[in-house]
Amino acid sequence: MVVFVVLLAMVAAFLAMRLYAVLGKRTGHEPLPRAAEERVGAPSVARPIEVTPEARVLGPRHVDSGAEAGLRALIAADPSFDVAQFLDGAKSAYRMILEAFWKGDEATLEWLTERDVREAFAQAIAERNAAGHVLDNRLVTIERAVVTEASVEGGVARVAVRFDADIAAITRDADGNMIAGSLSDAVETHDVWTFLRVLKSGDPNWKLADTDEA
Repeated sequence: MVVFVVLLAMVAAFLAMRLYAVLGKRTGHEPLPRAAEERVGAPSVARPIEVTPEARVLGPRHVDSGAEAGLRALIAADPSFDVAQFLDGAKSAYRMILEAFWKGDEATLEWLTERDVREAFAQAIAERNAAGHVLDNRLVTIERAVVTEASVEGGVARVAVRFDADIAAITRDADGNMIAGSLSDAVETHDVWTFLRVLKSGDPNWKLADTDEA
């Protein structure tokens, strides 16, 4: 009986070690932030270490064929990179950056964007304020987010994402009167945003480095 109890204890200890080995791991990589208060970005999802990252399925529904080679190069340089997790963070960043721009929240834009984009946003906000205009826009939905391009050069990773979204766009004057847009109709938008991250910087956050219309 004693021997049987000892064997059970050994099996339980072995299972506990196995559970710790699986559940206790973290990727150490977080893409773009989910909320303005959280500078860390999207929470990492525990998953096994990729021994041969090139063999990972990239998810063709969310990746253009022309971006697959670049994504494989990125995964080889940073095995913790996860396409689905990155796109979740990118969609959150898309919403956060648009809302910050519409509200004129330059403090939020400061840590979500690279300098060139930040300066372009700041100039547009200043011109809007000078005209006495207020944007009352709302992101209704993101219909689709697809990686269209990816690259790694000089330790810097770039990933371009096409966003197909519906936006309710309304411009008001200083008195709150609507001067452009519609209260009932959403506008289809098609944007390509490029996000950048220095892989060995220790900062897990991706920043918006370029914007363009699709």
